[in-house]
Amino acid sequence: MDNAVLLAFLVTLGAGLATGIGSTIAFFAKTTNKSFFAVSMGFSAGVMIYLSFAEILPKATGYIGSEVDPVEASALAAGSLIAGMVLMAIIDAFVPSGANPHENTSVELLESPEHREQKRLMQIGVFVALAIAIHNFPEGLATFLLVLDDPQLGIALAIAVAMHNIPEGIAVSVPVYYATKSRLKAFRLSFLSGLAEPAGAVIGYLLLAQFLSDFVLGIIFAMVAGVMVFLAIDTLLPTAKNSSRGHLTVYGVMAGMSVMALSLVLLKL
Repeated sequence: MDNAVLLAFLVTLGAGLATGIGSTIAFFAKTTNKSFFAVSMGFSAGVMIYLSFAEILPKATGYIGSEVDPVEASALAAGSLIAGMVLMAIIDAFVPSGANPHENTSVELLESPEHREQKRLMQIGVFVALAIAIHNFPEGLATFLLVLDDPQLGIALAIAVAMHNIPEGIAVSVPVYYATKSRLKAFRLSFLSGLAEPAGAVIGYLLLAQFLSDFVLGIIFAMVAGVMVFLAIDTLLPTAKNSSRGHLTVYGVMAGMSVMALSLVLLKL
């Protein structure tokens, strides 16, 4: 296997398996640290938004511009970015709202499981795992392709993806754990939902490899930017805002953008 492809796969795998970290955290705390989650989710959103508009979209426009004139390239890149957001909105529409982690943005853990039926808790856990798997599939392909094209940029994105996968792991493991009293079953379901990330990378790459040209890559990267912006606005920011009062979310976003901007500048020196 080509070293670049192997690196891209391993980075994507690591980002996906961050759901297991969230599952582990859930077993050792009755409630999450809301301030920590607010800042970390805001930080992740800042990284994704900055990368999307400052790096990925210009890169996409450049690739598309290798085959069409600059005005058309800009229009196609903008249209593809919107298409990426629409794609994620469509995926959201097919996920039941009660199980959709993008709509159920509270990161507070369940403290009174005795008042809930075990069957319902298990059902919630399975639905949330399914919802996360559906969302992680295109996310995995996006991360994989970006690492393959630009490892430094792709790894930065993978870290942001991993950060927002942690509370998703909590969302899966908590109801399953309280329904079954089994840490192993809860961890296993959380772990499997995270595997959708590398699965999306592998399946997507195998299907698209023969069609990849600069123009196609440009379209895909612009859509990736749209996916990232949608995730930041629809998932990360609401999660952060609902997790803590005050301006912690904004501070997290500012920190994420600042760190990302500084690191990218340093990498280019």
